Amino acid sequence: MSPEGPAPLPAPEPSDPAGFHRRLAHWNHRRLAPATPRPAWRDDLRHDAEMMLVEGDFIERARAEAAPLLADLPSTADAFVAWFEALKGSGPGEADPLFPWLAETASMEEMRWFLLQEVAGEAGFEDLVAMAQVKMPARPKLELARNYWDEMGRGSEAGMHGPMLDRLAAALDLNPRIDETVWPSLALGNTLVAFSTQRRYAYHALGALGAVELTAPWRAAHVAEGLKRLGVGVERKYFALHATLDIAHSEAWNEEVLRPLAAERPECVRALAEGAIMRLMAGARCYDAYRTQLWGASPVRRSA
Repeated sequence: MSPEGPAPLPAPEPSDPAGFHRRLAHWNHRRLAPATPRPAWRDDLRHDAEMMLVEGDFIERARAEAAPLLADLPSTADAFVAWFEALKGSGPGEADPLFPWLAETASMEEMRWFLLQEVAGEAGFEDLVAMAQVKMPARPKLELARNYWDEMGRGSEAGMHGPMLDRLAAALDLNPRIDETVWPSLALGNTLVAFSTQRRYAYHALGALGAVELTAPWRAAHVAEGLKRLGVGVERKYFALHATLDIAHSEAWNEEVLRPLAAERPECVRALAEGAIMRLMAGARCYDAYRTQLWGASPVRRSA
């Protein structure tokens, strides 16, 4: 038994996952937005404390779900990085048939629906990196800074990645709303925000964000190909860029963030791995939900 006593069992799964993740997403939207002091700040803090417990139960359930995929987790730095890199193409959600379909077959309306979900669940990679790097060792911190600078267009507003996605959303008349988004997309964003804002999950954040860099190029290339086929011009740059740039980002992340942490802080290896697996599992749930909507009996509806 640890000095803190036995770990509490995770809270049961919510009976209404859509309502649960909308509640978390609305809270994340509020708490991350810049604000000014207001008289009811004590009420805000009480609500934040309540929601952090809700958020923590959610993450602990996801950790328990990921545990079976970590049974063969190696302990040395070299072996861990090899294990991590092997997630590309073989981890949860990898090579999902949704993406070749988007590239080759999806109509503009179907592509718009897919992108609406993706934009609604986008947590802001650059902000997540910025929060995750706090108090990290020098070598990983420097790589996270380089990654952040790329996300920020290396100081050029035109090259910032977040606004690139915003321009694509505007060009396709996408108006994301939390309450109209499928819950697995919200759950993915909620997972990444929890990792980067709660310091007990700081290494989970680095594993999860590294998994994004590792696995995004294949998906982004297919989306970019589909947008080109459908006649979308320069606005598809966000996906075209990530189809190539993230390959180099992933190589640097694995060598400059994961490898030194695994070598110098072996106690964090499981957290890094859990973060990666949990991110991939959350993505896999998204793709399954998207296919159910896009390939099922229900028609895709244009957002108002």
